Amino acid sequence: MLRKHSSDPVLTGISESGLIRPGDRVLVAVSGGPDSCALLVAAHELGCDVIVAHYDHALRAGSELVADQVRALCVRLGVDVVSERRSEAMPRGSIQAGARALRYAFLSRARSQTRADVVALAHTADDLVEGAVMHLMRGCGLAGLRGMPSRRGAFVRPLLLVWRREVVDFLRRREIVAYEDPSNADTRFARVRVRREILPALERDRPGIGRRFFAAAMQAAATQESVAAQALNALQTGVASKSDLARMPEPVAAEVMKLLYTRAGGTEPSLSRAHLDSMLNLARPGRGGRGVDLPGGLRFRIVGDRMEVVASPPKRPVENGARPRLEVVRCRGCDDPAATHLRPELELRVGFRRPGLRMRPFGGRGSRKLQDIFVDARIPREERDAWPLVFAGDRLAWVPGVAVDSELMSPPGQAAVHVGITPMPVRWRPKVARLETPISPRGEPS
Repeated sequence: MLRKHSSDPVLTGISESGLIRPGDRVLVAVSGGPDSCALLVAAHELGCDVIVAHYDHALRAGSELVADQVRALCVRLGVDVVSERRSEAMPRGSIQAGARALRYAFLSRARSQTRADVVALAHTADDLVEGAVMHLMRGCGLAGLRGMPSRRGAFVRPLLLVWRREVVDFLRRREIVAYEDPSNADTRFARVRVRREILPALERDRPGIGRRFFAAAMQAAATQESVAAQALNALQTGVASKSDLARMPEPVAAEVMKLLYTRAGGTEPSLSRAHLDSMLNLARPGRGGRGVDLPGGLRFRIVGDRMEVVASPPKRPVENGARPRLEVVRCRGCDDPAATHLRPELELRVGFRRPGLRMRPFGGRGSRKLQDIFVDARIPREERDAWPLVFAGDRLAWVPGVAVDSELMSPPGQAAVHVGITPMPVRWRPKVARLETPISPRGEPS
């Protein structure tokens, strides 16, 4: 049985964080290192319903021995463990970034499996300071200065008020020997250089600067929480337009962009400062641009005055080997909103936008440019090139879901063909009505 120390700085720091409480079902991410082992033991001593999650990245020989150490500690505490060893290839790019992505994916799966309230991560006050310094070195805003948030969704960091030396003392008094990861001494990694070289040099020149960094990060975190609350309130009250955004302070506007992104399915943290600057520039007064591509196959755009984050538009279907197909059938008259009715003698074909296209839209006056028709229908710029069009010879007859040429449509009560297109544009897919006998594009029975 492990001894309890009610006045221990580790237990006190976790309690003061308010992120995990006695009785909470907590999935503790345990790598086997000192910080995560201390978090596991402390959460158990504080009366949480603890489950351990261990992910073996399989990046060095003998990593399975660390998993054995973690399981042994779990047996000693009497807690369950969920573990997984990497079997897939590492993602391309940075090893640290790839390992992090795989680890977080595992933790999300483990949380669903165990139905835990939260996933507890073992970042300490030292990690907070190191993160803030790294962000400052790269150039960062308010969110970067805080180092790392104490909570992001279901992921919480209860040790951010605890220093690493307090963790070491906590484990020593409990006679627990944790695994020391060799990568924590590898100065090829930026964080290790900050930890072992930059911060010690600053501390020698300015004793106490680490704690001053920590205080600044805590203040930045409090301010960031206020900014995030303002942004959330703005979206909940219906703010989603350029004009609304123009009245906000820039930090709040940037947080609104992040919320739009995550609500569209984007993951945090994914947006860089460059992404946010591009989104804000597009939303500022002026003509703007075609949109901003974002991580995760998403795109920020502005339709009229409204800001949106949507799935990135596909290329023209013909470029993907899936050209839209024209469907022409006999029809005695219907009100199918997914089709139109044209004169039966026309020779019809499917095409796409090109310069100079015009038509005489039904319900309008005179001839209009296709560009102006798209603008009035609020079809986003990036979707217009892929929007299928129906031509009668070289003449534009129908813009599906948008407009039909008044001179080529069939008036009610006269001979007509029912014209549809498959697939319809993504933004225009109403329910298809029942049709009659299929015929060829020239009006002949098929």
